[in-house]
Order: sequence, then structure tokens, then C-alpha cells
Amino acid sequence: MSDLENAKIALNGHTIALCKGDKILTSDKKGITPMVEFIDSGINLKGYSVADLIVGKAVAMLYVKAGIVAVYAKTISKPAIQVLKNNHISFYYDILTDKIINRKGNDLCPMEKVVLDIDNVDTAYHLIKNKLKQLKNN
Repeated sequence: MSDLENAKIALNGHTIALCKGDKILTSDKKGITPMVEFIDSGINLKGYSVADLIVGKAVAMLYVKAGIVAVYAKTISKPAIQVLKNNHISFYYDILTDKIINRKGNDLCPMEKVVLDIDNVDTAYHLIKNKLKQLKNN
């Protein structure tokens, strides 16, 4: 079985699963937090495949930063697909949407807003971290 297939199986009951060979990382945290935490942990994620519940542009940019090679998303946005295509990351999904909406369902996801016009993954990473910090303090 491929790393992506193993990640997809490992996603069951979690919000995100990453797989490379016999290494599997999972998280039950919501939103973009798990991917930020994986990056910040210092684990070398180059070559990992990811299965995720929701993939928007913001997390797609984090996948690029981390060196992810393949993505499966239950739901993915069109801007996320563009990021993955531009960076030669293979992807599969179940549901395609125009945009990722916030948890209240009344506006664009705040993480998507901060990267809306950003193409540089390092800039996106810093903006995402700042937004997470801001949201945590409110």
C-alpha cells in the first residue's frame, strides 16, 4: 500500500494523518493547528503523504513548506488545488468547494483570509502563525 493510502486509513477517527513508510503521525485538533504544530516540532516531513478532512489554501501552503508529496482531502478548495498543482504535489479529494468557510458558517475562514493574496509559503507560514496567536488571545 502507498503512503497516501496508509494516511487515508489512519485518518479514520482523526482530523489529519501523515504517513511515510512505517511512520504515521495523527492529530485530533481542528483547523490548521495540527500542521503548524507538526512543522514547529522540527520533525522532517519531507516526503510524507497527508490525509486531511479539510484542505484550503492556507494548509496547502504549509504542505508545500513541509515538503509533503501527496494529499488526500475529504473536502478541498479550488485555491488549495492551485497551490498543490503549482508545487507538483499530487492530490485526491472527495468534495470540491470554491472556498473554505469559518466554523460559524458566516464568512471565509480566517486562515484563508490571511493567505488570500499570498504566494510565498514562508510569508504565509508567518501570517498563519500570527493569526493563530491573535485568535488564541481573543
